[in-house]
Amino acid sequence: MSARLPVRLSPSVMCVGAGREKTVAGLEALGMDLVHADVMDGVFVPNFMLGTDDIAMLHDLTPLPLDIHLMIERPEERVRWFGIRPGDTVSVHVESTRHIGRAFDIIRSLGASPCAALNPATPLCALDGIIGEVDMILVMTVNPGFAGQKLIPYTVEKIAELRQKLDDKGYENVRIEADGNVSFGNIPKLSAAGADTLVLGTSSLFSKDAPIEQNAKRVRELAG
Repeated sequence: MSARLPVRLSPSVMCVGAGREKTVAGLEALGMDLVHADVMDGVFVPNFMLGTDDIAMLHDLTPLPLDIHLMIERPEERVRWFGIRPGDTVSVHVESTRHIGRAFDIIRSLGASPCAALNPATPLCALDGIIGEVDMILVMTVNPGFAGQKLIPYTVEKIAELRQKLDDKGYENVRIEADGNVSFGNIPKLSAAGADTLVLGTSSLFSKDAPIEQNAKRVRELAG
């Protein structure tokens, strides 16, 4: 495995309860690196989540770059709707479009980092030909659409295989993001497999078992 990239922590707005504005505004002080924003259209996934106004609100609430995860059909036709800013990260699912390269081009033209996202059962060969076009690959470790699911065990090995694949092809600086049940118990194994960007939710940062400040410290210690 290549030299480890610095771990980045990306709290999921989807998992914030009451007082969302105050919590999001305080994430920078907790040492977070990104703010993960799930966009769902009710078609690509069976749920609706953040829309264009929500993304604009998040940009106003925090100086942190947004980690926008588009779970929508035909993203290349809609990506400009979201007010993407330079420094943001935008993930597009390989399963959602026949024209993913067009979506990547638009994202990069806006000064953001284009990323490819994979559902748990999507094979790594779906990335063939596009690895060189992205800055990060998001691996869903649960089936997308809902919070609170259990991690799918085979996705840990999938992350390890992806890290090796990237390193073998000379893409050591392409990041891997793990999204789904990134719990205190799962963080060490996901990190060891090669995930260097972690989406945090109710099983870690937003756990009600301890204050968020304590949870943030524990996550950072576990992630290394």
